[in-house]
Amino acid sequence: MVAIPATVGIAAALTLSYPGGAQAQEAPVGLGTAADFSVLAGSTVTNTGDTTLEQSLGVSPGSAAVGFPPGTVGGETHLADGVADQAKLDLTTAYNDAAGRTPFTNLAAELGGETLTAGVYRISAAQLTGQLTLDLEEDPEGVFIFQIDSTLITASDSSVIFVNGASPCNVYWQVGSSATLGTGTDFIGNIMASASITMNTGATLEGRALAQTAAVTLDTNTITAPACAPTSPPTDGPTDNPTDGPGGPGGTDGPGGGSGGSGGATSSSDSDNDSAGSGSGSGSGSGLGSNDSAGGSGYGEGLPTTGNGVLTTVVAAGLALIAAGGLLAIFARRRARQD
Repeated sequence: MVAIPATVGIAAALTLSYPGGAQAQEAPVGLGTAADFSVLAGSTVTNTGDTTLEQSLGVSPGSAAVGFPPGTVGGETHLADGVADQAKLDLTTAYNDAAGRTPFTNLAAELGGETLTAGVYRISAAQLTGQLTLDLEEDPEGVFIFQIDSTLITASDSSVIFVNGASPCNVYWQVGSSATLGTGTDFIGNIMASASITMNTGATLEGRALAQTAAVTLDTNTITAPACAPTSPPTDGPTDNPTDGPGGPGGTDGPGGGSGGSGGATSSSDSDNDSAGSGSGSGSGSGLGSNDSAGGSGYGEGLPTTGNGVLTTVVAAGLALIAAGGLLAIFARRRARQD
């Protein structure tokens, strides 16, 4: 009669202490070997001015890349070779992956002034005038996928920015036809266009310009590899500043015995509280009590007890329940004999 409610209470406490995990997040789009390229085109790449590419430059099945120099390539240049061919195949796979993601949220054409959290968004034809804000909500694994049926066009001096974290590598623009970044635009993400990509004078991109079938046209641009926000693994090491915890309780008295010893002070290290200390007691009872805290003891005449905070409380509560159950059993037996 007593043990059952106690069991239910313990089970309820455990349920509250271990809630279910978070909902599954959108997975990043795998770019394969296309991730090694700042620019990848289907027909040709044409550059004017001092464009800087941090990663590689590739063309396939075309074989022309004009304007390098004065443009510079931080990685390698692959024109109609096996590396470029494989990168184009991987681009096609990534494009189809991004285009097929569901569920999605429909957006109006104008993205300027919007603040969006991680997710999949569908737009018929995207226009950016001003600033688009991507809110990562302190989640380094947040993914943004924009499914655009036709064109992506930005006005001059438009921008995409992050707040509450930044993970440009997990931003994907799947463009059904062509993308055009206006003069002075600061853009973020991996642009995967079905046809062509044009970056007007001074536009910058933290990401990649990847065109499946047509040309990539550049004009004094800077394209840097998109960074990924670092994930912070949980720490499970010693604390830098150990602190003292409360001491454990002393031993209990046996029949006719003296008082048990008091528990010692504890120190915190590796998130464990180890009690240490000593106490003394005297008496003529036959019990022997000790404080079972690590490194400490309490000498007296009584039953042993532990000195470990929560565990002690749980054990004491359990013993109390057992004692109460025993008393109820004795009372019931006496009632039965009287009847």
